[in-house]
Amino acid sequence: MSDFYQYHLFFCTHERKNKAHCQEHDASSLRNYAKQRVKDLKLKKVRINNSGCLNRCALGPMLVIYPEGVWYQYHNIKDIDEIIQQHLIEGRIVERLKK
Repeated sequence: MSDFYQYHLFFCTHERKNKAHCQEHDASSLRNYAKQRVKDLKLKKVRINNSGCLNRCALGPMLVIYPEGVWYQYHNIKDIDEIIQQHLIEGRIVERLKK
């Protein structure tokens, strides 16, 4: 594991025409919320990024956390808060959101 980041989160914010995509679920706004929340909590070893298509469009919105490779489907701020608290702070997988 890198000494620089403990966790690296990739939020799919991809858009497609005539096909399901994460952005239709407000993925960019929820990614922005997560980024600000991590900053407010001063979680220094956490990096939040956009990603291109994660190829799970039908499940969207999706994010993946590395180095574990844990995939989450989220829907709202409550879900993002739960992922931050349980996974990033407490080191526990949020089973109800895992895909």
